[in-house]
Amino acid sequence: MKEELIHLAPMLRRFAYSLTGSAHDADDLLQNTLERLLSRDIPADVELAKWAFRVCRNIWIDEYRARKIRQRNAYSLEETEEPLVDGEQAIYDQITLGEVDAAMDKLPDDQRSIMALVALQGMSYTEVAETLGIPAGTVMSRLARARIALANFLNPTSMTSSVKPGA
Repeated sequence: MKEELIHLAPMLRRFAYSLTGSAHDADDLLQNTLERLLSRDIPADVELAKWAFRVCRNIWIDEYRARKIRQRNAYSLEETEEPLVDGEQAIYDQITLGEVDAAMDKLPDDQRSIMALVALQGMSYTEVAETLGIPAGTVMSRLARARIALANFLNPTSMTSSVKPGA
């Protein structure tokens, strides 16, 4: 299993980066994912790659929710006259990672994770559906909306701009 995880690690890191949008957070997410995979038993009837992507996504969702709660509580506790500055976010805002990366960041989380699994990992719709535990039709509709949204973000004057995402 460890050798399979070594082979999966680069794919998991790309997936983690597509979820987090930050290399630092992606590394942390990858480490947490690998730690969880190594410390727990994997169900016998599950393919390791699919299980690993699902674990990675679930850990990210848990961390994202916890981070939102911590930020909300921190801001409500600290009432200062000076505006709060998030140094990491300020640096990230100054770095241009490219139009596609910016457009991916604008996608809703469910669309971004599906786009990452299909476009970056090369998974089929069926594999994505099994990995995320959702119907294949949901994968196809979310992917279609994500593609339209990306086209609109990248080329606002294109023909697809008349079609609204989610319509």
